[in-house]
Formats: sequence, C-alpha cells, structure tokens
Amino acid sequence: MKQPYLKFCFGAMGCGKTRKLQGDYYSKVQDGFEAIVIKPSIDVKGDNNTLARDGGSVETTFLINKKDNIYIKIANYLLEHNLDFILVDEAQFLEGHHVEELSNVVDILGINVICYGLRTDFKGNLFEGSKRLFEMADPLEPIIRQCSCGNNKIYNMRLYDGVPVFEGEQVAIDGVDATYESVCRKCYKDAKKKVLSRSKVKEFKK
Repeated sequence: MKQPYLKFCFGAMGCGKTRKLQGDYYSKVQDGFEAIVIKPSIDVKGDNNTLARDGGSVETTFLINKKDNIYIKIANYLLEHNLDFILVDEAQFLEGHHVEELSNVVDILGINVICYGLRTDFKGNLFEGSKRLFEMADPLEPIIRQCSCGNNKIYNMRLYDGVPVFEGEQVAIDGVDATYESVCRKCYKDAKKKVLSRSKVKEFKK
C-alpha cells in the first residue's frame, strides 16, 4: 500500500496553482476519494472559497487562523467523517507550526496532504510556510510558466497603479491590497534597476 505523503506544488503568481488545486480536488472526488480544501484565513480573496483567476471556486471546509492546531482540527473532523486527501490553498501563508501539524496528519493519521502556494514574496524572499514546506515536504512539484523573455517565471513583482514597488509589508493580497506580475529573475532585476534609477533622478532634481 502506498504511503501517505506531504506534497508541495509551488509556482509564481498566475501559474495556475489554484486551478490545479481545483482540478485535483474534482479528480479525487470523482475517483471516489474523500477530500477537503482548507486555506489560511489571511487570504480574504474569495471569502470561504478558493478562487482561481478564471473565476472557478471550491468551498473550503476550514479557514486556518495563526494559532490553530491543524492536527487537532483534522482529528476532530475524523470523528464524524472519512478523509483521504487534504488540499491546502495559499500554503505560503501557513505558520511554521502548521506545516509540522500537517506532517503529523500525514504520518500519524495517514491522510495525504497536498499544499499549493508561492515560493517567495515580492522581494524574492521565502514565506514562512513555503520555507517549512521545502524543508519537510516530499515530493516537491514546481508549476512552471515562462516569462515573455523565455525564462521561467519565479518572481512575483508587486504593482501599485501599474508601477513596480520593492518596499513594503510582506503580505499584500492580490486583487485586494495590490496587483502582481510574475516575471523571471532577470526581468525582475531590470525592473528594479529602472525604479531605483528614477528615484535617484528625482532625488537629484530636488
């Protein structure tokens, strides 16, 4: 019998992570498995649903708050339900302890967990949740899309009024607090260089 697993599917903004989650969810259900979807409560887009860019949505069973113990939540859920798969949207927003709790759901309760999320924030730094998933998950699955220059998109460039910004809080929800454009490393560096050059010109003119 195949051992349960903790899997992390990761990619840049707009690469189809949530669409993949929704497709995986419906496939599992159609194949006769019991599956639920959960996500961190900090993701207010879509309210209690996972919301893909094409408008598709799946209702979540749980919203996870910072101090929640996911293992206990799932253990209580199992008192009245069968469960084969847990699909986690926006997994980058998980706390480190959440990932460890999910690993216990896999290793102790025997339930498969698939997490979908970003690798890095708009500055190119790992989120806490994705960092812990890289440390603990097996297997890892990148979701690849190409930048307009042909390289793989790995950076999530934050935009305000269409202008790239490189300072600010780590979390700003796409479509709520800001917008994003996913680009490759080189295009990200080029855009940052242009913004910094404009700032220096403005300072010089003052």
